[in-house]
Amino acid sequence: MTVRDEGFKLPQVHEAWLPREHSLHRPRHGKRQFVALISAIAFFATPLAAWTLGARPVAFENREIVAFPSLADGFAFFTKLPQWATDHLVFRQDAVHATDWISETFFGEPVPLDGGNGGGGPVPANPIAPPAPTEPTGPEQVLPPDSSGFVKVVQGKDGWLYFGGDAQSKCQPAQPLDRTLAQVNRLRSIVERSGRKFVLVVAPDKSTVVPEKLPDSYPGRDCSRQPNADFWARFVAEAGAVDLRPQLAAAAAEVKHEVYHRQDTHWTDEGALVMTRRLADIVQPGVSRTWVTEVERTWKSTGGDLAALMGRKGEMSGTRYRLRPDGTVDRTRPIGTKFPEPLTLRTAQGPGMVAPRVAVLTDSFSQAAAPYLAATFANLTLQNYLDFAKSPEAAAATIAGQDVVVVQMVERNLAAGGGTLVMPQFLDRFEQLLPPRR
Repeated sequence: MTVRDEGFKLPQVHEAWLPREHSLHRPRHGKRQFVALISAIAFFATPLAAWTLGARPVAFENREIVAFPSLADGFAFFTKLPQWATDHLVFRQDAVHATDWISETFFGEPVPLDGGNGGGGPVPANPIAPPAPTEPTGPEQVLPPDSSGFVKVVQGKDGWLYFGGDAQSKCQPAQPLDRTLAQVNRLRSIVERSGRKFVLVVAPDKSTVVPEKLPDSYPGRDCSRQPNADFWARFVAEAGAVDLRPQLAAAAAEVKHEVYHRQDTHWTDEGALVMTRRLADIVQPGVSRTWVTEVERTWKSTGGDLAALMGRKGEMSGTRYRLRPDGTVDRTRPIGTKFPEPLTLRTAQGPGMVAPRVAVLTDSFSQAAAPYLAATFANLTLQNYLDFAKSPEAAAATIAGQDVVVVQMVERNLAAGGGTLVMPQFLDRFEQLLPPRR
């Protein structure tokens, strides 16, 4: 007779303790598991210990470190969390530099940089509101999210670096050039109907002004050529854009070096002075005849937004100038801001000074020009056009007291679609609110 014990169960054992012949047997990889465990502890504990001892993450990609996401963001809280965690990893900058050194030293090539829509880097195009094309996640981006094949940084000849968005903005614009032209001209019409002068100044892309340092082959080389030619021909002829390319070439010939930085996407002070002089003479013809510029000092430093995108420190150098509008008194002064809010600068009237009240809606290209604009425009208001376009009400209030409205926008932003500043939603409301010139 068989006695059955209903409560009998086999003892629970680890799968590694089962007989090798058992189908569920899994060997314990003791040494490898131990190494993995130690590595994981070191990976997470070392930055934590360093943070406890005072080490802090640093911003090295030409953008602010991402803030901790808010629970009010809803599901976006979870999608933003990984970038926050990445940015706040202590020693990340050193890890990026080490990776770049290993790739260059042992493989003879840079770390691959994809064309993702991250938030760092030089002024890409700015966001546009629906019903425009899908808005990517990175700030100031108007390029389509499917950007496979493009790179963030193009490595040129003799150590020159270029922003990949220069080509991508022409190859993959967010909207047709015809539509962008129509929207820019509508903005011009709104301003001019209010009794004010409108000036559109295009800061050329570095790849447009210094093409000889580009590599023989790079993503977007072929597909950007014709759109680049069409952009300049049509924006100058149909939108009245100020074309600085001839003056920039003349300035480079005079100082015997390029007027764009080698490892940064922006122009040098010589380029900034070209824009300042041209703009002043447009607003008040002949005003710059008395101007005198002279070298104040030369400088060198680490930096460069393109080098930062590659995880490198980079090298920067340049020349600061004194600008004497009347030929005698130097009126240049440092302007340490990116103009998120309207900044009004007033200077005493006199020979060589631009008298009308002028608002310049800028991007980062005007930061180098700000000391020279402040030296020569007696009543000047500066604001970044990305922030300007956030509120039509505030924008109308800023323009209400102006005689002239200048929009300074980098070439790639206009080529990609112009962004919020020329979107119908902003223009409709701005037109309703803008009062006539007093």
